[in-house]
Amino acid sequence: MKLGAFSISLTVKDLQASKSFYEKLGFAVFGGSEDHHYLIMKNGNALIGLFQGMFDKNIITFNPGWDENAQKLDEFDDVREIQRKLKENGLQLDQEANPSTKGPASIVLTDPDGNPILIDQHV
Repeated sequence: MKLGAFSISLTVKDLQASKSFYEKLGFAVFGGSEDHHYLIMKNGNALIGLFQGMFDKNIITFNPGWDENAQKLDEFDDVREIQRKLKENGLQLDQEANPSTKGPASIVLTDPDGNPILIDQHV
């Protein structure tokens, strides 16, 4: 399965403090909006989302159809196809995409340690 770009979405208490910390690690703002309480930070191929007041837990995120620069890939596994394969492999999904739709959709599952995994297709 091709899951697309990988990032970690972090639940932060203070967006400015987290931004400053990750800038000192060499990350730069790549997207998002401080006004909307989230920033996407990038260092090379590494992506970190900083989200204040949006989530209860950190989230592992994959974006089918995107590379790490949020550029559309010519070939990728659609989230509905990924969903089908995950279910065939016996995994239970917390949130499913409608298999009869096309385009943007997302699914959510949880790993054995309680870490949420978001597979979020934007194309």
